Amino acid sequence: MAILDPADIDKDLSVGEVAERSGVAVSTIHFYESKGLIASWRSSGNQRRFPRDVLRRIAVIKVAQRLGVPLATIAQALKTLPDGRTPTAEDWKRLSAAWKADLDERIAVLTKLRDGLEGCIGCGCLSLGECPLRNPWDELSEDGPGPRLLDPRR
Repeated sequence: MAILDPADIDKDLSVGEVAERSGVAVSTIHFYESKGLIASWRSSGNQRRFPRDVLRRIAVIKVAQRLGVPLATIAQALKTLPDGRTPTAEDWKRLSAAWKADLDERIAVLTKLRDGLEGCIGCGCLSLGECPLRNPWDELSEDGPGPRLLDPRR
């Protein structure tokens, strides 16, 4: 990839240029645009053009997706950013702080699930030798149906 000419710093990008530079497929760029995560404008020749700040926005989207943040949550977060400006380090700090708390919670739930996989899951079957110790008389049924000990909401 060629080094950017300083004269091109304010040049808008075609969808192909955005795809090449961001590392996502053209179809993904169209999908992000259809979901309101990024925006383009049309040239006089009816070609999509993207402001250069879309590269940082796509980078934020990709990192958030790797964290397991739902697209709807990402869209809400991106709406808090001003249009026409590249997200700053402060913007990223604010967005990632909210996502970090959610990630910490999901890690705790997954850790609990992983650590409980070999034991009683609290289903109320009373067929495993451990069940009477972990869920005597199916007491967990008062909390609701299903595997109560591995319920992430518990």
